[in-house]
Amino acid sequence: MAASTDKIREVVEAYVRLVADGKATEVADLYADDATVEDPVGTDVRRGREAILEFYGGLEGMEASTTLHQVKIAAGEAVFSFELVTKVGDKSYTVAPIDHMVFDEDGKITAMRAFWDPATDMSVS
Repeated sequence: MAASTDKIREVVEAYVRLVADGKATEVADLYADDATVEDPVGTDVRRGREAILEFYGGLEGMEASTTLHQVKIAAGEAVFSFELVTKVGDKSYTVAPIDHMVFDEDGKITAMRAFWDPATDMSVS
């Protein structure tokens, strides 16, 4: 049985918030132990808690903000668009991926794929 739509929405909202101002452990806690992350799609797939912690650890300590735009949930899966703005020195980097997540019956993320192209989908100001 799939997690409820409400539970999935809650996890998506927590994910977007934690990407901006959470710790890697808090983001990793949203994932099942053997989950996968492919961000962006076409790069190496990271599998398991340690790989996920390492990936999100790169965001810790950065000045960042996120905005959730749209969420669609069906049959234990979610697709959502959001914007992530990070600041490094006097520059701001903006990326607006579309993420796809699959959830287990407990509402843990089992797979995440982020659709965006670093060559064309990141703006610098």
